[in-house]
Amino acid sequence: MTYTIAVTDFDFPDLSIESAALEEMDAELVTVDAESPSDIVDAVPEANALLVQYATISETVFDELEDLRAVGRYGIGVDNVDLDAATNHGVWVVNVPSYCEEEVSTHSLSLMLNCLRNVSGYDRAIKDGRWDWTEGKPINRISGKTIGFAGFGKIPQHLMTLLGGFDLDYVAYDPYLSRTELTDQGVDKVDFGELLSTSDVLSVHVPLTDETKRMFDADAFSQMQDHAIIVNTARGAVIDTNDLHTALQRREIAGAGLDVMPVEPPEDTSLIEHENVVCTPHVAWYSEESMAEMRRTVTQDVAGIIRENAPKNPVNDLE
Repeated sequence: MTYTIAVTDFDFPDLSIESAALEEMDAELVTVDAESPSDIVDAVPEANALLVQYATISETVFDELEDLRAVGRYGIGVDNVDLDAATNHGVWVVNVPSYCEEEVSTHSLSLMLNCLRNVSGYDRAIKDGRWDWTEGKPINRISGKTIGFAGFGKIPQHLMTLLGGFDLDYVAYDPYLSRTELTDQGVDKVDFGELLSTSDVLSVHVPLTDETKRMFDADAFSQMQDHAIIVNTARGAVIDTNDLHTALQRREIAGAGLDVMPVEPPEDTSLIEHENVVCTPHVAWYSEESMAEMRRTVTQDVAGIIRENAPKNPVNDLE
C-alpha cells in the first residue's frame, strides 16, 4: 500500500529532508500550499498524514479526511491544530518539543543585550549620519539586574546558563513548578504581580493557551518598572501589542525585544517602528542545524504512526 503524506504549507527551500526520511517507506509526499482547511480537504482527500507549518487544521479537516492518522506540526506550538477534534477522530498530533533550545535562548539573549545596550538605535543613528554616543542615553550596567522569566521550561533554563557570566538575580512565575524546584535552580518563585514589579528584564516563555492569551496587557505593563524591558520569543498573542505600544508611548516601560507577533507579518507596523522596539521575523528557532532536526524528527514520527508505531512526541492522548 502506498501512503499519502501531505505537506500543507512550508517555507523551506525544498522537501529533501522529508523525502530522505521516507526513503524506506512506500509513501507519496504531496505538497498542498494550503491557505484554508478546505484547500487541504480538496487537494488530498486520501491523506494518511499531514505535515503542517502555519496552516489551520480545523475540525473540518478531521471530519473530511477519513484516512487521516497523524498530524505533525513543524515546531513546538500546536495552537493552529484543533486538538479536541483530532482526539475525537482518533488522530495523533505530534510536534517537535526539543530541537531549538539553544537557538531560542541565544536569540532571547541577543534581544536582551540589544535592548539594554541600544545596539539597533546606535546602528540607525550612524546610518543616518550621526556618530554620537549620547544617542543611546541612558544606558546602565547589566550587572545587578533582576531577570524575570514568565514560564521556566527548558528554554529559559538554558538562557539562564547563558546569562551565568553576569552578576544577576533571577525570579520566575510558573504556577506549574514548585518553589523547591525553582530554588534548586537558583531562581526565586514569585507570583505574577511580583514578576512584573521586580523584573528589570522580563523574558516570556509561556505557551499560547486561553490562560496566557493577552497575559501582558495594559494592567500588566502599568505594574512594570519604567526602565524595564520585555522580551518575547514565545507566542505573539501572549502580549497585547496595542497595549504594549501605548505603554511604550507613555514610558511606562523602556523597551521591547520581539520575535513574535499576534499577526505575522503585522498589518499595523506602528509598534515595530517604535524607536525602543527591536523586532525579528519569528526566527528565534532557526539555525541550519535546528531546521534540519525539526523536519527530520516530525517526518519520522508521522511515518511511524502510519506504520502503527507509538508516537515519540505526542501532543494529544489517544490511550
